Amino acid sequence: MKRYIVSNPGKTLKGSITLPASKSESNRLLIMQALSEEPFYIENLADAEDTVTLKALLEKVSRPHEEDYVFDTGAAGTTMRFLTAYFSTLAGTRVLTGTERMKKRPISILVDALRGIGAKIDYIEEEGFPPLKIEGAALRGGEIELEGNVSSQFISALLMIAPLLHNGLVMRFKGEITSRPYINMTIRIMEKLGVYAMWQDDDTSISVSQQPYLPSAEDIITISVEPDWSAASYWYTIAALADEVDFRIEGLQRESLQGDSILAHLFTFFGVNSTFDENGIGVHLAKAPRVPSELFGFDFSDTPDIVQSVAVVSAALKVPSLFKGVHTLKIKETDRVTALIKELSKIGATLTEPGPGLMEAVTFGGAVQSPLVFDTYEDHRMAMSLAPLAIKFGEVTINDPGVVKKSYPGFWDDLKKVGFIIR
Repeated sequence: MKRYIVSNPGKTLKGSITLPASKSESNRLLIMQALSEEPFYIENLADAEDTVTLKALLEKVSRPHEEDYVFDTGAAGTTMRFLTAYFSTLAGTRVLTGTERMKKRPISILVDALRGIGAKIDYIEEEGFPPLKIEGAALRGGEIELEGNVSSQFISALLMIAPLLHNGLVMRFKGEITSRPYINMTIRIMEKLGVYAMWQDDDTSISVSQQPYLPSAEDIITISVEPDWSAASYWYTIAALADEVDFRIEGLQRESLQGDSILAHLFTFFGVNSTFDENGIGVHLAKAPRVPSELFGFDFSDTPDIVQSVAVVSAALKVPSLFKGVHTLKIKETDRVTALIKELSKIGATLTEPGPGLMEAVTFGGAVQSPLVFDTYEDHRMAMSLAPLAIKFGEVTINDPGVVKKSYPGFWDDLKKVGFIIR
């Protein structure tokens, strides 16, 4: 197994960083581009492995006389979920599969919802999990009911195909809706393409009528993808752990489509100041006094992708913390809660699960493993959130560092640019 040894040079970390484009935005735009009868351009498409995979599979669909009907999403969960809905609307039969881990990630909620509006989907192996056999059909649409705490990717997958359905689609939600920013991201991108989805009934349902994407386009428009706020979390982690930093992150937008932009506010607690350019595009990170408090607590239901970064900071700075709304972390690339508990124990932190959807870090007196070797569990976010611990502990080893290609292929090169030593 390949591994990187990451060392802190012990000086002020500084530099200008250009983050990768948002794969969340990119993947949504690719699906909408496939659904739209009118063409449009996507500027600054992400180079993340997930996006590259989705783009390749969509190109495969469009090839005339394509005889290979098996589509392998690899480890890309968004791609699996978005294509499940998209393939349900296309004529022809296709098989959608992925890695062994993907075959353990439940998809029955989405499949049941699609079946409820006319989709023909069968499980090939285990009931409720990929791989899937999908026979495309003209879906009737109508009304479906979902638990509010289901993955936002299920909801977004349904939202994007909704304008093509004969009767449109009404989604009613039971209970508290989690990951709402990702749902709103989908709705706002749809609006840029002339499609309107409406929150109704005190924001407990979404209604989408039958309508075309780009209904009155005279010229081919261009939609630009923002830099990825999730990727910014690793730079906020570095800033929180370092004694001195001088970072400029290009292109990050204060008024962003992405819910993870909450980082700029959240990390003031850990002593990181964010100064945006006058136009709100581009940010400078510097040290500031930490908020005096005995306990950090936050509900991550809307922002699950930044949990690992915040957990690493709270453990390294020995800040007692309570993380709410982490239930979806159990079914990501790995069980991220279990992985964090194990890996952060190596720096002497004890994390526990006091109840469903909860994780807490309250004791930090354990022995620090030497040498510090971190496993990454085939999870890009584990690798990138743990690497900054080299600042506090001098040197860390990251197993399987190549996993970062899933969302941030240039991560290790960017660390070198600001002064980290990687060998």
